[in-house]
Amino acid sequence: MKKALVWTGAVVAALLLLWGAVVAYRVWYDRKAPNFTGVQHVYIYPDMSLEEVQEGLLSSEQVKKPASLKRVFKEVKAVKPGHYLLDSTCTSMYVKRMLERGWQTPVNLTLSGTIRRESDLARRIAAQMMVDSAQVASFVGSNDSLARYGVKRAHLFTLIIPDTYQILWTASVPEIMDRLVEQRNAWWTEERKAAAKKQGLTPVEVSVLASIVDGETKYVPEQPAVAAVYLNRLRTGMKLQADPTVAYCFDYQLNRVLKSHLLVDSPYNTYKNFGLPPGPISCPPKSCLEAVLNPDKHNYLFFCADPAFNGTHRFASSYSEHLANARAFQRALTARQRGQK
Repeated sequence: MKKALVWTGAVVAALLLLWGAVVAYRVWYDRKAPNFTGVQHVYIYPDMSLEEVQEGLLSSEQVKKPASLKRVFKEVKAVKPGHYLLDSTCTSMYVKRMLERGWQTPVNLTLSGTIRRESDLARRIAAQMMVDSAQVASFVGSNDSLARYGVKRAHLFTLIIPDTYQILWTASVPEIMDRLVEQRNAWWTEERKAAAKKQGLTPVEVSVLASIVDGETKYVPEQPAVAAVYLNRLRTGMKLQADPTVAYCFDYQLNRVLKSHLLVDSPYNTYKNFGLPPGPISCPPKSCLEAVLNPDKHNYLFFCADPAFNGTHRFASSYSEHLANARAFQRALTARQRGQK
């Protein structure tokens, strides 16, 4: 009998030790052992439940031991919305704390391509951040909102330098705009301000002229030449006569700018008004801003599309030379259109 009791006690003790070892291993694994492979981007929305968050994590093939994740999630009361980056160094416990405490990884907010309207900007931001386009449009379309940056709606695009920004996915619209303006202010170094002054322009005027250059050509090597044409016109007292400003007056709905469109009554119509329009007609990229700050040195006052349809332009100093270039382009255009019929 005693032997049986001793044996039973030994077995129980062994089982307890084994169980203790298992528990200890689980505790160690949950806290110290990396439980993920590769890289996983996790987005948690405000309306997601804990069950949805857990299911999303467990659905990934990158979780080594799902049971470990389930154990630590039993202690989770709430998680914070955001973008989280999991990699092969993350333990289950670290992920739990990361989600509970909101240890987010910033996302890339990329503003590039053609941004002509407030709605374009709103859609670009909403497509990459947690805010919706209506929130962005409401903010950027309000003079009261933009007053914090010392500008009105007409100068919205002077606040933004198209680029890629590191920012928290859950940032509010004001926080996003603060980040964009911070970067814009940093871009305008003393050297660039001096370059603007050398051209007889303020930073705001540089943005306005750069937006016109952007409307004329996307071919970066030619942008300094186009910028110089407009600067030459400003200095000689000519009207800018820039087609992109007329297109802006019609909300960029024109397939082609015709003579009748040049009569539109708007302060943005540079065929009727001297000098620069009241504000940028788009969000100019860095290349166009740099083109205005560092234009080519030439005496050209005119340019028109090259009849080779290669995306470049022919430049001219006199109006007669410009007319010859324009006629050559019109002949080539007519021939092309006939050939397409």
